[in-house]
Amino acid sequence: MRAAFVSLALIVAASARPGVRRDATALKNGQEAIALNAQYQTLAATALCTTGEDACVGGKFAQCVNGKFVTQACAAGTICGAIPLDSPKSGTLTTCTTQSDLDSRIAATGANAAGSSTGASNNSGSSSASAVDNSSSGSAATANNSTASAATGNNSATQAAAGSLSSTDITTPATADSSDAQSSLTLDSRVIASGFANNGQDVQEAGQVASLTSNNNFINFCLTQGNLPITSGQQITTGSCNPAPIGTIPSVQNMPSAKFANPANGDTIPANTQFTISMNINNIATGNFVNANENYFAAPQQLNGQGQIIGHTHVVIETLSDLAQTTPTNPQQFAFFKGVNTAAVNGAVSADVTSGVPAGAYRLCSINSSSNHQPVIVPIAQHGSLDDCVYFTASDSGSASPSATASNATAAAGAGAAGAGAAQGQAAQGAQSAKAQSAKAGSKGKRMMLSRL
Repeated sequence: MRAAFVSLALIVAASARPGVRRDATALKNGQEAIALNAQYQTLAATALCTTGEDACVGGKFAQCVNGKFVTQACAAGTICGAIPLDSPKSGTLTTCTTQSDLDSRIAATGANAAGSSTGASNNSGSSSASAVDNSSSGSAATANNSTASAATGNNSATQAAAGSLSSTDITTPATADSSDAQSSLTLDSRVIASGFANNGQDVQEAGQVASLTSNNNFINFCLTQGNLPITSGQQITTGSCNPAPIGTIPSVQNMPSAKFANPANGDTIPANTQFTISMNINNIATGNFVNANENYFAAPQQLNGQGQIIGHTHVVIETLSDLAQTTPTNPQQFAFFKGVNTAAVNGAVSADVTSGVPAGAYRLCSINSSSNHQPVIVPIAQHGSLDDCVYFTASDSGSASPSATASNATAAAGAGAAGAGAAQGQAAQGAQSAKAQSAKAGSKGKRMMLSRL
């Protein structure tokens, strides 16, 4: 079946030889194809990947199945490579094709290995053109560098993900004068976020506080935190300071979300009886987790080739006094916790609660995380929940008790009131936000930056 797919892909690639199309989309597609093909040269079959991703490994077409690459040799006379999609479509396609077809498709976009146009523009000396191919410096200064560009491609491998680092990057000794940006102790001026110098008080609203500011990306922030130890990949229960950056952030279209299928909200299950938690999850490359004892929060968030967060999820069950409980729970106490280390199957993850839970009331929540266990980060402040919670009861008889039924009704009424209040609050917040934006437009040369706290 795979051989048939590869042959079909080759037929499609070879039968649609490109004409000349020199526009911005075509140029970007060509640049992304060049960057991906460069990364495929060093991609190993043992590299971390996400199910469904396509890549080239050792000249063979590779597809990720259950977190591992499965390779298939291309037909005689052909090679595996990333070809640019035809404009106006954006992105790339990893497939088997001939070397001449691959070369002609890339050449037709106006892109070349230096990262500049071959006639589409005369800006090869500008930052937008010269910063395209930063594979040697490892710079993440622009969205068009060799690692970040892979995030917009189609079916590229995790190894080609935005923000991913090779083994060379993490084993080369760091020095102040290193020519490799990922091994240099010097901050590259191209990645300085000038907006960090603005405290946000140019446009104010009631209760708003000033942001901390920095003109060097807070690189030495932890020096200001007294005697707090550096997190350094450890789960330090007494508190620490973590110097790792947030990392790559997905588009709004790729913000993750989740919804429990079992138990459903309001369910009553038999007490002390095994059951399986099932949760539908979207827009996260699940099944990717690092050593939580050695690499906790130790690397930035990364995206895969489809622009989705590379990570995993957890499920946690907390005991409640009853379903009408309104006092906050204690995060240090829980009835069940499980990191779901496997990839989603048909869009769903699951976890077995082998001993069940005693009779009582419970809250079940998800914790969606990046591969280094940090909560997922998304691009905007106003968004729906990235996680899900449901409330359920466990009964010795397997059916809801009268008190549980009453608690369900009370909780439902409270949830309805809370929902109405939240809707009003969001409307008011939207109005305030509109006023703030209007004021911002009338304040020449000033900017307001939204922060995720």
